[in-house]
Amino acid sequence: MTSIHTRIRDGDPDSFRHLFRSHAQLVHRYAIRATGDWATAEDVVSLTFLEAWRLRARIPEEPDGAKAWLMGIAVNVQRNTSRAARRHEKALARMPAKEPVPDIAGEVVGRMADAEQLTAAKNALGKLRRSEREVVTLCVWSGLSYAEAAEALGVAVGTVRSRLFRARERLRKLAEHELRKNADGAAARRGPSTTTCT
Repeated sequence: MTSIHTRIRDGDPDSFRHLFRSHAQLVHRYAIRATGDWATAEDVVSLTFLEAWRLRARIPEEPDGAKAWLMGIAVNVQRNTSRAARRHEKALARMPAKEPVPDIAGEVVGRMADAEQLTAAKNALGKLRRSEREVVTLCVWSGLSYAEAAEALGVAVGTVRSRLFRARERLRKLAEHELRKNADGAAARRGPSTTTCT
């Protein structure tokens, strides 16, 4: 009996469907964390599996090799998607501005108890270097082992460990800074205290 990876290489749709069902959630969790956008994450998942089908001849024979192979494809697809989004945003920025529409989403989010912490964490994550952000999303949020993340990124395991250590330290400091900045901004918006003595 041939292995599932051999059948995938031979173009068997049922075997590829099994690969998709086994790993789609993992790829989606990575994509949602890496992009921060549900629709973009779904695009990344779709493009990842389209690319995996196109590159099916390269799937590793080892039983555990598919996960890291797919995550490597997902990382590359996410990078390409982000680059395309940045190009699109730059093109839109060159267009004339439209009349602004009031956005009440900020008010709704502001009422949530942990919205400031979530915003601070998101802002801090956005300020990490790409290599650090990728390691955090793969190891912390997607649950890959150091070895799997190393294989997905094409780096040594020691590199993954050191990037993750640095990323955690920077995230902590950046998030603390963001929270302080948000608290200072909120105090400034409230203005001086208006307590009176009678």
